Amino acid sequence: MSSYIDQDKMIQSKSEFFKRFAIRYGFLIVMAMLFAFFSWWNPVFLRPVNLFSILLGATIYAILALGVTFPLVIDGLDLSIGSVAALSVMISAYVMVVLDASGVLAILVCLALGAGIGAINGFLIVRVKIPDLLATLGMMFLVQGVQLIPSGGRSIGRGAVLAGGVVAPGRFSDYFLFLGQGRIFGIVPTAVAIMIAVAIVVFVVLSLTRWGRVFYAIGSNAEAARLVGAKVDTYRVMAYVISGTVAALGGIVLAARVGRGDVSSGGTLLMDAIGSALIGFAVLGVRRPNPFGTIVGAIFISMLMNGLSMMNMPYYVQDFVKGSVLVAALAFTFGLSKGRT
Repeated sequence: MSSYIDQDKMIQSKSEFFKRFAIRYGFLIVMAMLFAFFSWWNPVFLRPVNLFSILLGATIYAILALGVTFPLVIDGLDLSIGSVAALSVMISAYVMVVLDASGVLAILVCLALGAGIGAINGFLIVRVKIPDLLATLGMMFLVQGVQLIPSGGRSIGRGAVLAGGVVAPGRFSDYFLFLGQGRIFGIVPTAVAIMIAVAIVVFVVLSLTRWGRVFYAIGSNAEAARLVGAKVDTYRVMAYVISGTVAALGGIVLAARVGRGDVSSGGTLLMDAIGSALIGFAVLGVRRPNPFGTIVGAIFISMLMNGLSMMNMPYYVQDFVKGSVLVAALAFTFGLSKGRT
């Protein structure tokens, strides 16, 4: 009888081991398998130029996703990040091309606007008590309209014709363009270096500082955090200010990359950024927002889109696959880990 009991315990132990292994490493294994499949399908996928292209493709929405990690950590969400990034693209172009001002001024103006929009989001959520989804959704539509006003709904580039037939006198500063098009030591794309720098800062703040512990505590139980002395409202506002500022930085890098103020530059930034941050929940089975998982999620989405493009998949199929992967990753992580601490 005891032998049957011991055998049953051994089977349960093995089952628990494989479940933990699947939760922790399952997503990374799937990512590695997809990488191998795309490499087999088209050997061009493995070329260094294409691998750098995948990294570059992930940089903008990875930066945005790192910023939105802060609202996610406090159990919120910022839907305005894509619009803030698009606003930065247009404003930076307007400052340099139309106003003929410096790239430094353009960067400062964009970062200030991003922080200001984040502060307004925080005020609406914390003071006015509007739910975060509704407040940031309203801000998203507001900013989408505002970004078109300075240029009258037109893209802004060198030699752009303004209202009244006047030609814009300025151009993008060379050092500004270096942020999106340059390479450090002729090897590492500047945009990738900025993404890595932002990821390191976010990791240090969330994982190695008291501020990060308070952010996570608020996300777990805001009332308990308040009772032990945490300034919950201040931290919640701070999360949205950080999100807005980092989104503006992403827009600056995007503007430097395309070299013009494109009215359609926002594109799918919001969905890709949110998707990257949410996929991060599944990486290593942490089930919470984290900068490492966010970067992996962004690279995964970029790799997936790159590979599907090489397979000549239509764009609508790519969106379907991307959404399916996101749902499957989260369902797998939370479903298998149900009931575990």
